Amino acid sequence: MSKYTIGIDFGTLSCRALLVRTEDGREIAASVSEYPHAVIDKELPATGEKLPQNWALEDPQDYLYSLERVIPDVIRQANIDKNDVIGICVDCTCCTLLPVDENGTPLCFTERFRSEKNAYIKLWKHHSAQPYADRMNSIAAKRKDDFLRPFGGKISSEWVFPKMWQTLDEAPEVYVAAKYFIEAGDWINWILTGRMTRGYMYAAFKAEYLPGKGYPPTEFFTECDPRLYDAVDKISGPIVNAGERAGTVCRSAAERFGLAEGTAVSGAVSDAHVGAAGLGISKPGDLFGIIGTSTCYFAVTDAYYDVPGVCGFVKDGVIPEYYGCEAGLCCVGDHFSWLADNFASAEVEKAARQKGISVLKYLIGLAADKKPGETGLIALDWWNGNRSVLVNGELSGLIAGMTLGTRAEDVLRALIEATAFGTRVIFDTLRSCGVAIDGFSAAGGIARKDPFTMQLYSDVLHIPVKVFASSQIPALGCAVYASVAAGSAAGGYDTFREACKVMKSPVDRVYYPDTEAGKIYDRLYAEYVRLHDLFGRGGNDVMMRLRKIADDARNN
Repeated sequence: MSKYTIGIDFGTLSCRALLVRTEDGREIAASVSEYPHAVIDKELPATGEKLPQNWALEDPQDYLYSLERVIPDVIRQANIDKNDVIGICVDCTCCTLLPVDENGTPLCFTERFRSEKNAYIKLWKHHSAQPYADRMNSIAAKRKDDFLRPFGGKISSEWVFPKMWQTLDEAPEVYVAAKYFIEAGDWINWILTGRMTRGYMYAAFKAEYLPGKGYPPTEFFTECDPRLYDAVDKISGPIVNAGERAGTVCRSAAERFGLAEGTAVSGAVSDAHVGAAGLGISKPGDLFGIIGTSTCYFAVTDAYYDVPGVCGFVKDGVIPEYYGCEAGLCCVGDHFSWLADNFASAEVEKAARQKGISVLKYLIGLAADKKPGETGLIALDWWNGNRSVLVNGELSGLIAGMTLGTRAEDVLRALIEATAFGTRVIFDTLRSCGVAIDGFSAAGGIARKDPFTMQLYSDVLHIPVKVFASSQIPALGCAVYASVAAGSAAGGYDTFREACKVMKSPVDRVYYPDTEAGKIYDRLYAEYVRLHDLFGRGGNDVMMRLRKIADDARNN
């Protein structure tokens, strides 16, 4: 009798579950649940309090609401017995952090803290902790600490400790009441198993944990702020990697989510890192990207390299046995949608309606009709800050070359090109530090749905881009790891390689670089790099000054 695993992908706006047959990797059923509150970035629903700039929260109740729907739905669609589901694995965006009490109850669920914004989930793209990241980086540099070397030399505002420090500074009562600060994926695993564990990928890439060394030293935290003396205690717990068993489904979770009690639960994983399992990434030189609202890139190597501005260079951090290096872009699909939502003309909106497609898809079609370089524009893709290699959430977007003849599709093309140029900065940085890149595998919504953008990436990067058949690569990767957590005795697999070989997604399409287009993009890329370095490396800090002026205006 066939056995199955379920991979669950908690994204920025929705939760997706995928039920997969372990014997051949066939995707049997999928289900999606949108979060009722979506991203909370304008006002706190509980009170109507207006949120400051660069805040991005979520309500953990939305995650439970979605889990209660997607798991029973895929089992019902597949018409299988829940006892034939042998394993489950959860991924989540990261760092997506929430404060909880000793029982794992989110503080925002309590009457005391329901109205306190710092008691909610701080989403990965919550960037208002940048001043705390800046101070941490300054103190680490002064102390000459080397714990940041494997993490690109800088702490990002997106990571664990700046968000914790912000909570301590702005809402000390929340910090004190929190027994733990926990990644959302680890919290879901706690709900499923009744046991608190820490996913290795979260701990390493977002909290600077290194095997054999642990977290950054307590002395560092107390020099930042004496009240942070217990920072490491608040993120402590057993560390479990993907494919290792974090526990089994407990009785309360089985009843709540429609699973069989005792089902194996894998260590929780990061939503982008887990793509390696779904794509079949297996050797040094492999590089893949999950391209969506933002983009994460991962390179696999057999040795450690110092690379400035990356999010981490960690052993066993992407796939077992090798080093994994993470980098990325903070804003990709997010600012494509921003343009379509705010700057499309009435004529464009009418034409899109007539064709029965979205405004964004219509604009992409218009942009694709332009020749490389024809728009006369160049953009910096920092609408949500820069993740790599500048690691600065206070940077902002820029468009140069606009005239009275510039149209929305011209700007959209410039934004798409900018994300490709930002990707090339990352790839060039990796190569300059010794990291080999033998191929590029792409997944995520944009990779699957937008051939124009994928061809443009191939032209800019001068390498083929492979796109895969599955539209749910992170969830598929989770299903692969769930089969390893279950083991061969239950109908799964005993090693990552065995599972990946059978269950990975096949390649659907390969985009090959256009040499002539690439020559034009080389010229545009040179201009991008000049602007990148001028506004990102201290030549002109106008973007930070503008943010300060805007903050002062809002607060007065």
